[in-house]
Amino acid sequence: MTRPTLPQRLRSLLVPGLATLVALAILIGLGSWQLQRRTWKEGLIAQIESRAYGEPGQILPDAQWGQWRADQDEFRRVRVSGTFLHQFETPVYGLASAQRGSPIQGYYLMTPLRLKDGAILMLNRGFVPTELRDPASRPESQPTGETTITGLVRAPEERNMFTPADDPARNSWFARDPEAIARAHGLARAAPFYVEADATPNPGGWPKGGQTKLELPNNHLQYAFTWFGIALTLVGVFATFAWRRLNPPSAELEQGEEAKS
Repeated sequence: MTRPTLPQRLRSLLVPGLATLVALAILIGLGSWQLQRRTWKEGLIAQIESRAYGEPGQILPDAQWGQWRADQDEFRRVRVSGTFLHQFETPVYGLASAQRGSPIQGYYLMTPLRLKDGAILMLNRGFVPTELRDPASRPESQPTGETTITGLVRAPEERNMFTPADDPARNSWFARDPEAIARAHGLARAAPFYVEADATPNPGGWPKGGQTKLELPNNHLQYAFTWFGIALTLVGVFATFAWRRLNPPSAELEQGEEAKS
C-alpha cells in the first residue's frame, strides 16, 4: 500500500470541510440571532417597566390614530370610559396559562367599546374557557351603561405561518386584530390598537383579565453561548480529524508496508 500523497489527502478533506463550514455557519447564525433577540428583549422589558406601572393615563386621541406606533405606545397603562357593544363581542381563540398542568384552551373576548365621541376602541375583556364561549353561559358578566376600564395598550397580534385564517362569517377568529374585527362588524373610526383589561374581577368571575405577562424571561445570552460553544467544539473536532488525515499515525504506515510485502 502506497502512502497517499499530500494533494490526495487534501482532496479527501473537501467534502467533510464543506459540511463543517455549512454547519459552522448555521451555528454562528443561531448564536448571532440569539444576541439580536437579547437586544430586542431588553428593549421590550424597558418599555414595560417604564409604561405599565403607575397611574393610568389617557389613550391617544382618535385624531392621531393614523400615526399610532407600537414602539411608542404599547404597554402603556390607561383608563378608558365608554359603552360596551356586547352584540359585537368577538371570541378569539387562544391559550391561557394554568397554575398547574397544560395551558387552558379558550377564547379572549374582544368587545367594542364606544367612546363618548363615538369612536370605537376594541377592548380585550379577558379570557374564558371553551365552555364559556357563548355569552348565554355567562349572562351576569355583561356590564351595561357607561363603564370605566383600566388596562394596557396593546398592538394587534402578529400572525405567523401557523396562524389559521379568520372566518368572520362564522365569528371564528385566531388573531387579536382590532381593525379587522371592527371592519367585520361594520364599525367605523376604530383604533389601530386595543386595550387589554386588567385583573379587576368581572361580574360572575368571567372573563378573567390581566392576561399580559409583564415579567419576561431573558435567557438569550445563555442560548447564544450554547450555540457558539457547539460551534467551537465543531471546529475542534474537525481540526483533529484533518490533522489525523494529513498526518496518519506511523502504525498505519507500517501496516501498509507489511501488506505491500
